[in-house]
Amino acid sequence: MKHLVYLGNKLSSAGRTVSTIETLSALLRTEGFTVTTASSYKNKGARLLDMLWTIIRHAKTVDYVLIDTYSTQNFYYAYLCAQLCRLLAIPYIPILHGGNLPNRLKRSPKLSASIFKHAHVNSAPSEYIKTAFAQNGYTNVSCIPNSIDSNVYLFKHRTMETINLLWVRSFSEIYNPKLAVRILQGLQSRGIKARLCMVGPEVDGALAATKRYAETLDVEVTFTGKLSKAEWISLSDDYNVFINTTNFDNMPVSVIEAMALGLPVVSTNVGGMKYLIQHEETGVLVPPDDAEAFVEAILNLQRDTPRRKQWVLKAREHAETYDWNTVKKLWINTLCE
Repeated sequence: MKHLVYLGNKLSSAGRTVSTIETLSALLRTEGFTVTTASSYKNKGARLLDMLWTIIRHAKTVDYVLIDTYSTQNFYYAYLCAQLCRLLAIPYIPILHGGNLPNRLKRSPKLSASIFKHAHVNSAPSEYIKTAFAQNGYTNVSCIPNSIDSNVYLFKHRTMETINLLWVRSFSEIYNPKLAVRILQGLQSRGIKARLCMVGPEVDGALAATKRYAETLDVEVTFTGKLSKAEWISLSDDYNVFINTTNFDNMPVSVIEAMALGLPVVSTNVGGMKYLIQHEETGVLVPPDDAEAFVEAILNLQRDTPRRKQWVLKAREHAETYDWNTVKKLWINTLCE
């Protein structure tokens, strides 16, 4: 079977969220691929050097190099790794994460072309990213979505006598966690009984800032920090609305997971969300950074039980299309052609 080198940030041991490199590499191994990964070094410079050295060390045996590619600082990691692959004549596949990658194509056209034009194929987790790349002249893009094991997520119909909001994401400014606090305040200011739990690790100071913001607005929020998947799935039993407040997005696994669990989802209408959620069919999409729109959408969910039940059933059906048993066929076709 093929030997893959997979490059990305493996930082869950340092308190970060489990990333795609950790989940996808394990899944590919179950399908018989040999997968070498890098890197788990916390220091950014050491992490980059480990990625580059891993390419060199396996240059004679590797079939493909997979490169997690984001729009921020990691973009330059991907650039350097891609150039080394080109130098060594190794086929590489950027995996296109991050809802802001289309803006990176515009800001850095030459660097982008040197990565993406020469890739064996670019793997886009959403039609949003695939379409954005096509609009910028890239034809070597294949849509391979993020996956879940749908058997892990037990569907549950939820009542909404009180509103119990759940937010699950790494605490980063681009995910706009303070908006969740404003949504809670907006509900409570109307006399609605509501509570909010926010799950996720600190990334860029946004967790500490959100805690201070909640204190400033005088609202009580439960912050759990990082939880394992099993822990937050268990926690979700006590909640009945999932809110996604991000300013940029692609194909967030946490939203797919919420849909699989039967949590009605209210999300900002940004990036790839319109490809994941069909508005008022499998969830609700609202403008970004608009707490009032979130409040109205949540109250509408509370008022209309039959419609809400219909939406979550359709959402569960859609979430099942991202099951690994389906998605793996796309990876096998790409890696074994």
